[in-house]
Amino acid sequence: MKRYSILLVSLVIMSMTAFGQSKTYTTSGLEVIFSFADIEQGGASQSSTLRFAPVFNLSSNLNMDVSDRFGLFTGLALRNVGYIFDNYNDFAEDATYKKKFRSYNLGVPVGIKIGDLDRMFIYAGYEAEIAFLYKEKTFEGGDKIDKITGWFSDRQDIFQHGFLVGVQLPKGANLKFKYYLSDFHNQDFVDGAGHKPYEGLNSQVFYFSLNMMIFRNTEIYMYD
Repeated sequence: MKRYSILLVSLVIMSMTAFGQSKTYTTSGLEVIFSFADIEQGGASQSSTLRFAPVFNLSSNLNMDVSDRFGLFTGLALRNVGYIFDNYNDFAEDATYKKKFRSYNLGVPVGIKIGDLDRMFIYAGYEAEIAFLYKEKTFEGGDKIDKITGWFSDRQDIFQHGFLVGVQLPKGANLKFKYYLSDFHNQDFVDGAGHKPYEGLNSQVFYFSLNMMIFRNTEIYMYD
């Protein structure tokens, strides 16, 4: 999968350089994320709680409008991704806790845009991400009893990836949905006590987000 994602990114970048008469520009902005997760632990489906992540989610895209109705994009994004699990079963301790998981990811999206590219259009694509800063909080009875953080933590699958789809609205705002194909956790991770805390825990994060364009090229975007 990693090989295919690198190939896809390369193909889009080469396509963007092939259209010499196309309009090319950058857009940069902020993203406010509302995330959930598809969770299964020990073979049983579980539910997640809404996680609100207004910071820090930044993105900058390189756009290439092949025509007034079709374009390509790639870019770079910094994103705060995670989920809340109210009924995490700790089989080693025979206990149930509330867990908050998150990581900061560096992502590279590639995709297409279709519609009125100056006002309103739909877009879709694929994004590969590297998870580089992990945090896990544990709660019991409403009290935080533990916190774990780490750079490039073995507790998580470092390579994250998924599909995205969205709609660009007038005045710089857009709505996006993203679903991660990768598992959030590394199920083979072994902690200091010799336990595998994420064994049998399948969790695919998905989120809805509100995005706002702040800059077009190097100038502040002026809403129509």
